[in-house]
Amino acid sequence: MVAALLQRGYNVTVLNRGQTPDDLPAEVERLRADRTDRTQLKATLGSRKFDLVIDTTLYTGDEAKAAVEIFAGRTGRYIFLSTGQVYLVRVGAKRPFREEDYSGPVMPAPPQAEVSDYQNWLYGFDKRAAEDVFASAWRERKFPVTSLRLPIVNSERDHYDRIYGYFLRLRDGGPLVIPEGDGLPVRHVYGGDVVNAILKLAESAAGQGEAYNIGQDETLSLQQFLELLAQSMGRTLKLARAPWEKLEREGLLPNCSPFSGRWMSSLDNARSKGALGITYTPMSLYLPKLVRHYASSPARQIDGYMQRAQELQFAQSY
Repeated sequence: MVAALLQRGYNVTVLNRGQTPDDLPAEVERLRADRTDRTQLKATLGSRKFDLVIDTTLYTGDEAKAAVEIFAGRTGRYIFLSTGQVYLVRVGAKRPFREEDYSGPVMPAPPQAEVSDYQNWLYGFDKRAAEDVFASAWRERKFPVTSLRLPIVNSERDHYDRIYGYFLRLRDGGPLVIPEGDGLPVRHVYGGDVVNAILKLAESAAGQGEAYNIGQDETLSLQQFLELLAQSMGRTLKLARAPWEKLEREGLLPNCSPFSGRWMSSLDNARSKGALGITYTPMSLYLPKLVRHYASSPARQIDGYMQRAQELQFAQSY
């Protein structure tokens, strides 16, 4: 996103805690603050005004209230990166989720002892609280916000290394261990398309006070996705399927099979295409780009691949 803005001639400022080294050019202004601390955030921003604010890291209603308080009257556009998970906590919503499926009752919280389910529920619940704050700010004071609801974002810079983990497994030639059954449909989005959507909004008055689903056109099964990735690498796909519960007991999930989780959204993108003219890159085009990037970059050790020997042993014994 920063690279695209610089290419368009923007003067770019980034604000974060400064705990992770970045590779941004020196011309980018860096501000340091913990955005969850309203006082610290306000002091760091001072009296600055911005044509555009892109909020990538806002997770709660309280953080949204702070953003409205600080940026009201000080930005021309405010783009909030929300999530398709706002639909996953809705009662009765059907895939692929449409924007009009947002309103309605929210399911009760799972037991906190079910750590993964509870944390995923809380993520969707809190993002809804943030969206609701922004929607009220638009209605009451025309705060110029647009919310973009994103599914899983696949890109060269994905710090979760989900596709890269599959890339490493396909490259070593052993079978991929995945759960039995079809699983949830794979309907993600390419990172470059998210950047283009933000640029399109930044450079027009469209979409203020609205929320849009951002996501690719096609829907694939997990196996279809893996076949496409293997084809992009020139590899033969080998699968070892096992019951979900057994993989969990062995401690292999989620690392052995990203995109097999129970909390993965699938979004209808018709509104963003029709209202904003956004187009989306097919997975058959962006997966080869990712493969070329991984193949030409220095190999990295990632947490999600550390248990590979255990996976291969499991596949052989199973």
